Amino acid sequence: MQSSTKNTNTNTNTKVRLDKWLWAARFFKTRSLATNAVSGGKVYLNEQRIKPAKEVHIGDKLKIRTGYTERTVIVQALSIQRRSATEAVLLYKETPESIEKREQARLLHRQNAALRPRGMGRPTKKERRLIHKFTRDSGTV
Repeated sequence: MQSSTKNTNTNTNTKVRLDKWLWAARFFKTRSLATNAVSGGKVYLNEQRIKPAKEVHIGDKLKIRTGYTERTVIVQALSIQRRSATEAVLLYKETPESIEKREQARLLHRQNAALRPRGMGRPTKKERRLIHKFTRDSGTV
């Protein structure tokens, strides 16, 4: 009888592509997004820029940038199958420095948003209506 975990590999002899592991660990929603991120220089393996087909091993250090956040994680287990988020968290461990850095960036972003003057940015629905009314009325002089 064969094991039902043929797609989930947690032993040390397993070969797992980096893009597939990033997708399985839920850092990216699709595998093609993971591939594009690795190709675009958003993912570093052991402080080196790599290709999507590079093999990942347990103990490898990954630096992953998604949007404005950057995480540094250490690979704890390997998997080529995407599972629930609670299982995906078991595939890696985020370094304490990375957690602290992300928290500081989040607080800074909140402070910057609080200091932004009201009315800056996109117009509200009411302001848009006034703009449309003004531009329509001014053209018929």
